[in-house]
Amino acid sequence: MLKNFKFVLSAFFAIALLASCASSGDDAKDAARQAIQPSTAEPAATPQTPNQPAAATPIAPSGPTTTMEFAETTFDFGTVVSGEKVSHIYTFTNSGSEPLIISNAKGSCGCTVPEWPREPIPAGGKGEIRVEFNSKGKGKVGGAQQSKKVTITANTDPTNTYLTIKGTVNKEAES
Repeated sequence: MLKNFKFVLSAFFAIALLASCASSGDDAKDAARQAIQPSTAEPAATPQTPNQPAAATPIAPSGPTTTMEFAETTFDFGTVVSGEKVSHIYTFTNSGSEPLIISNAKGSCGCTVPEWPREPIPAGGKGEIRVEFNSKGKGKVGGAQQSKKVTITANTDPTNTYLTIKGTVNKEAES
């Protein structure tokens, strides 16, 4: 929030400076308008600080697209006790004619962590995506249903494929 305020304040002063220093008022006004209007060009890269998460939308690999087929896209782990970690391996096949490039795999929350192949999967090749769900703090006495999604971004059409890991998390009653 403070960074946004500083940016707006800096932009205001920059616009004021451009308007006051320009020899031609019209040029300064045009520059000021361009500085505050949204651009149709690519957004500038935002510097990342160590505590700041990466961009929310990963970019899909460019080039030819292919297809991927999963043996299953949903895994039900049944019932676990809060604090247990559950993992499952989703197997897939590159059923297209081009190499499959997975650029990102992201869980719907920090409790769901995927691991995926970083190298291209050749046409007809197989691969695995391992997903681990940490149930710590997710349960309640009597059970709580959990359903977490993993978004796979690849050179496929559509770009995103979704995997689901779900089940019930029980919390032991406190005595």
